[in-house]
Amino acid sequence: MASERFRAKLASYTPLFVLIGAWLLAAVATPHFAELEWRDGRLVGATFDVCVRAVPVMLVALGLTLVIAGGGIDLSVGSVVAFAGVGAALASGDGGSAFAAFGAALACGVLVGAVNGGLVVGLGLAPIVATLATMIVVRGVAQLCAGGVIVPIDRSALVATLGAKPLGLPASLVLVAALFALFATLKRRFGFGLYLEASGDNPRAARLAGVPVGRVLFATYVACGGASALAGVVAASEIRAADAASAGLYLELDAILAVVIGGTPLSGGRARLLATLVGALVLQILATALLMHGLAPHVALFVKGAVVLLASALARPSWGRAIA
Repeated sequence: MASERFRAKLASYTPLFVLIGAWLLAAVATPHFAELEWRDGRLVGATFDVCVRAVPVMLVALGLTLVIAGGGIDLSVGSVVAFAGVGAALASGDGGSAFAAFGAALACGVLVGAVNGGLVVGLGLAPIVATLATMIVVRGVAQLCAGGVIVPIDRSALVATLGAKPLGLPASLVLVAALFALFATLKRRFGFGLYLEASGDNPRAARLAGVPVGRVLFATYVACGGASALAGVVAASEIRAADAASAGLYLELDAILAVVIGGTPLSGGRARLLATLVGALVLQILATALLMHGLAPHVALFVKGAVVLLASALARPSWGRAIA
């Protein structure tokens, strides 16, 4: 019994082991990867760039963790990133404030999240079918709102706000920390966390116990939409433009992979928010190291898939028995 508990505890730290292993491998195999220095009031180095580049995936993956833990799935997050980026760009034009840009983006994300929640909870559609449909529709709406062109935001207050570096750290990393703190507080300090995991683990039993399963799942879709909207603002700010056609393209796949590496089961019932952030960093470390080596994109996809399979296998509590 003690050995079983030890194996389960050890398996829970698998994402951290994978992160350390990926970083060490990249540091050894990639010249200058581990170098960090303080220059002009900010950190500079490949390792720090990994954290910054992973921000959109981390934001989306945090929202997806809640949805998956509740027993759902959301394939529309990439389209929400594009939609929210367009909304932020349009709102920040002609002297618009950063507050207006964030407000417009969040409105776009929450709206799509509410639609997804309504389709899944209200109409009873399968989550993968409902969100696949909204993925296509929302991408089209984003392109329609943008007028089929890339909307520039290079001189807006939004770029200046997200370009700020409090204590030498990019504002986007502060945004990730704030969202994580919010979701973690809701999960640990309120009944929402218990309801969420009960709904994802066994929805029928949760309903019999009085858990509002439908409202909980609806709330996760709204939260995921909001998180994806923040990712859209960050992504648009990074390139100083909103590209409705390509922004967030395939981002849902990376976000789901980050959740899987983090150990949140796709069957629901458990939400590992911090481990999800670790999973996003693992993916970005691999992408950055392979890019620094000049390898072809298809090689990066192969390595990423292999790491996900390895992390998923090791994260199972029974992995110790399988190799014993």
